[in-house]
Amino acid sequence: MVVRRELRVVDGRTLCAYDTGGGPAPALVWHHGSPQSGAPLTPLVKATARRGLRLVTYGRPSYGGSTAQPGRDVASAAGDVAQIADALGLERFAVIGASGGGPHALACAALLPDRILGAVSISGLAPYTGADEWFAGMAAPEALRAAAEGPEARERHAEVEEFDPASFTSADWAALEDRWAALGRDAGAAGAAGPEGLIDDDLAFVAPWGFDLADVSVPVLVVQGGEDRVVPRAHGDALVRACPTAELWLRPRDGHVSVLDACPVAMDWLLALP
Repeated sequence: MVVRRELRVVDGRTLCAYDTGGGPAPALVWHHGSPQSGAPLTPLVKATARRGLRLVTYGRPSYGGSTAQPGRDVASAAGDVAQIADALGLERFAVIGASGGGPHALACAALLPDRILGAVSISGLAPYTGADEWFAGMAAPEALRAAAEGPEARERHAEVEEFDPASFTSADWAALEDRWAALGRDAGAAGAAGPEGLIDDDLAFVAPWGFDLADVSVPVLVVQGGEDRVVPRAHGDALVRACPTAELWLRPRDGHVSVLDACPVAMDWLLALP
């Protein structure tokens, strides 16, 4: 059974978290994509249950009922997750982040080394370099380009922003119509609730993250789709070059959504860590 909890953090904000329970079972904290609500997705609940894992998810600020935190950076996720873990009695746990959740999972790996068993980034962005090559291969880079110009430019872009169907491959669309339909529904609902969370995510991605990937000491797995048109393969390669503990799993035929089929195997990778 999934339990929704509203947790008050030290600065007075509220974070909406979800917990499948399981007592002393190994815990996995999921970092959602952009935009999503943070509610647990059916494929994740099923995959963790089969492995005896306790699944914890939450909405980042401005998502799914969590209080806004204007100006947040990627690193701030580590503090939020630490407080969620404290409230749920989790001493050590693993993290997985997909798409926009990838950088936030890596923040936990970098800043909570004594608590993180291992981290997985699936189709996650690499730190912004300031170079035009960072956008290369993205079907629709306009939102991130606007974020790189500053908050006002990103907010103006939100007024006319529309999803470009070319961002997804045929494999992605097939996944959304079938096993990852819950993701599509949740992303649609999160987007309809307002653009604030997505804007703040994008601004954080193109600003200094607040930590250095070179300082990560826990095991990291980077999973990347070779045909991803949202976060291209070059980002996965850059993450592995920057993070000394990272290994890359390239799935050559996957796009941005179909690559999520690697989640169960990534969970097995985490469970196999010493």
